[in-house]
Amino acid sequence: MVMSWVWTIILAISVVCAMFLGNGQQLGAAVISGAQSGISLCISIAGSICLWTGVGKLMEHAGITRTLSLWMRPLLNWLFPSSKKDTILREKLSANISANILGLGNAATPMGIQAAQRLADPGRPGLATDELCRLIVLNTASIQLIPGNVAAVRASFGAQAPFDILPAVWVTSLCSTTLGLTAAWLMGKAWRDA
Repeated sequence: MVMSWVWTIILAISVVCAMFLGNGQQLGAAVISGAQSGISLCISIAGSICLWTGVGKLMEHAGITRTLSLWMRPLLNWLFPSSKKDTILREKLSANISANILGLGNAATPMGIQAAQRLADPGRPGLATDELCRLIVLNTASIQLIPGNVAAVRASFGAQAPFDILPAVWVTSLCSTTLGLTAAWLMGKAWRDA
């Protein structure tokens, strides 16, 4: 709700400034051009998004997410101790992390939401647990080996080698995930000790 007000205010200020400076015609042209570019971008990456979302569903139905959850068990048990007892949570977490590793944030979102619902403490609604905070940090930092969506956007804009950003993606993903998880661990520890 707050963000809708922020965007409305920014839009109103832009329109007022454009009219005050006599740039109303350029603003109108920019709005139309931006809308056309947005629609073109959505259509060009829709195929990639649909493909990888479908792959995520197929992985779930074929039992691949269950296998991944077994392989990821040591990591998941360490990051999310409640996943030791909850196999459904472990499957959702492993599917979410796997989709993020493939750079498919939109395919990871439904599984991440289901995992977050299982990690929430029903006895304390509205209060995030340490495990829930770690899940949010992992999804925000989004460690990626193959940035599928970014490559699709780059290809739609004519990049000859859309995956040439891989080394930079790997370094930044590793740094952001490490720093994010460290900060979540330190904040959780400081909060408990306070």
